[in-house]
Amino acid sequence: MPDRRERPPVPSVPPVPPVLRITEIGEPILHGPCRPAGEQDFGSPELAQLIDSMFASMYVADGCGLAANQVDVDLRLFVYDCTDDDGVRHTGHLLNPVVEAQTTGRPLIEDTEGCLSVPGASTPALARPARAVVRGFDRHGTPRTIEATGYFARCLQHETDHLDGQLYVDRLSRRDRKDVLRQTADRREKVFAQRTAAADRLKWRGTVDGCDTSCRCRGLEAAP
Repeated sequence: MPDRRERPPVPSVPPVPPVLRITEIGEPILHGPCRPAGEQDFGSPELAQLIDSMFASMYVADGCGLAANQVDVDLRLFVYDCTDDDGVRHTGHLLNPVVEAQTTGRPLIEDTEGCLSVPGASTPALARPARAVVRGFDRHGTPRTIEATGYFARCLQHETDHLDGQLYVDRLSRRDRKDVLRQTADRREKVFAQRTAAADRLKWRGTVDGCDTSCRCRGLEAAP
């Protein structure tokens, strides 16, 4: 017989946001500065949808960071889901990021670096500052400051570079850049196939970053 006891509602699963095509090296939008976010952007449902789509696109591509111009959007915005050198996971987004200037003598560390817009390629040793302080705003225009070290610092610097129109290959020697471009020419088709398969398997439970789904900025989301 039917159970007539009242039960709490089952939490709804939000719809999968659109997975966006990731732009590739050579496309003009990757090689110029992005426009700053303004009052028309902060708190808007369009921005909320873009952030969710960027997270979904980043996960499909197996990345730890993604800038808006990497999904063909001219906006100073990036998202990240990156584990630092101590194994702590950091997830979030940042608009209008600015990396605090480094003081003379700050240590540099060399580590492997790649890019979702240079598919299938990486360089084994690119030097970047070991620590970074990045200032910007969240989706509602609230100021944020992120302090990072190690690989997480590298991620934040890499994504901010994107919004200034610079890719990591621009920091390489001519010889290393040539090697990276050869790698991506050889491997890009395999990478695209992997991303297509990952998109078909994506199980979206909502972004782990940002405000609740009831927030007004998520007005564009369809009912499940």
